[in-house]
Amino acid sequence: MALSKKTFTHYVIAFLWMAFGTFLVAVALKVFLQPARLIDGGIVGVSMICSSIFGKTYLPYFLIVFNLPFMVIGYRQVGKTFVLQMLLAVVMLALFSFFLEQAPAFEGDVLEVIFFGGLCLGFGAGLVIRMGGALDGTEILAIIINRKRGFTIGQVVLFFNIFIFALSGYLEGDWHPALRSFMLYIIAYKIMDTVIVGLDETKAVRIISSHPRHIADLLMHELGLGVTFLYGRGGFSGTDREIIYVIVERLQLSQLKELVQREDPSAFLAIENLHEVISGRPSAQITRKRGPLQQ
Repeated sequence: MALSKKTFTHYVIAFLWMAFGTFLVAVALKVFLQPARLIDGGIVGVSMICSSIFGKTYLPYFLIVFNLPFMVIGYRQVGKTFVLQMLLAVVMLALFSFFLEQAPAFEGDVLEVIFFGGLCLGFGAGLVIRMGGALDGTEILAIIINRKRGFTIGQVVLFFNIFIFALSGYLEGDWHPALRSFMLYIIAYKIMDTVIVGLDETKAVRIISSHPRHIADLLMHELGLGVTFLYGRGGFSGTDREIIYVIVERLQLSQLKELVQREDPSAFLAIENLHEVISGRPSAQITRKRGPLQQ
C-alpha cells in the first residue's frame, strides 16, 4: 500500500511540474515570441508560421494537428508511455496557449525579448522533458532516424530547425526575425539542457598511481569522497594494478587533483563528465569491485 501511495504521489508531482513547464512555454510563445514575430524550432515553429499566416488564434489547433502524425508513428516505433506523456504535454500547451490569447505582450528591447523569451521557453521545455514528456514531434522523428541512419538526435533536430528558421525568413521576406529566432533557440536550448541535466557538474575520475591505497585513504578522509577500486593490467608491462575510481563535484575537482599530484606526481588521471549519478548508499565509503556497476 505504501508503494502505491508513493507511486501515485510521484505521478501527481510529475504532472504538476509538467503542467508548470507547459504553462511557461505557452507564456514564452504568446507573451514574448509571437508579438515580436519570433518562432521556436520544430513542430512548434511550424505551427507558429502557420498561425502567422492564417491567424494567431489558430496556434493551439496547429500544435495538436501537426504533432498528431508524429505521435501515431512514435506510438508504434518509440514507445506507448513516451507518446502518451507527449500527448498530455501537447494538449496542455494548446490549452494554455488558448487561455493566454489575450495576455499582454512583453514590452522591451529585442535583446530583452530574446533573452527572457529564451529563458522562459528553455526552462519550461526542460521541465517537460525532465518529467518524461515532449512538445515536439520532430524529436520522435529524430529518434527513428537515429535508429535507422545513425545520425544523432541532436543533429537531426538541428537540421530541421535550421530549415524551419530559413523557411520562416523566406516566407516573411525579412531575415532578421529568423536570425533572432535562431539566437533565441540557442539560449532556450542551453537553458533546457541545464534544467534536464542539473546545475551540478559531476565528474568521474580514474586514477592510476603506484600508491593507490594511500591516495584512496586520503581521498576518503581529507575530502570525504567515496572510492571504488577497479582492477586493470598494463598493456606493455603486464603488471596487475588497482585503479581508483571516484565521483566528485566540480568544486572539489581541483582539490582532488592537487592531492593526487602532491602524493604521487607521476600519477595518471582520466577525468570525464557525468550527466547524472543515482545512488542509495552513503558516498564516503570504500568498496572493492570488479567494475563500477557491479556489486
